Amino acid sequence: MEKSGPDYKKIYTDIILKKHPGKYALCSSILQKKVLSVLDVIKLNQLIFSFEDLETSLFNQKHKSYDKDTILEILDYQKKNGYTNKQVADEFRLSRNSVAKWKKIFSK
Repeated sequence: MEKSGPDYKKIYTDIILKKHPGKYALCSSILQKKVLSVLDVIKLNQLIFSFEDLETSLFNQKHKSYDKDTILEILDYQKKNGYTNKQVADEFRLSRNSVAKWKKIFSK
């Protein structure tokens, strides 16, 4: 059974075509995937809204949440690239404490 939720592929395609058509080529490789992961959504968001208002960006950052699959994907990314908690936190705009907590929870 598949998870039901927002169709991020359609949402981001519409946003790009209506508000930022010049960025379509930049995002097309991600949008061509059958299913978008949470990390794909984060990457699209960064690509599309990278030059938006800083205040809005900080507000949105405080309201992110991650599911277990995404956390495991981030921790796997860290392991594959040999990153420290700080490097992963900077890459994904997270708290170092969040990364450390996730490692404690999911390394058991």
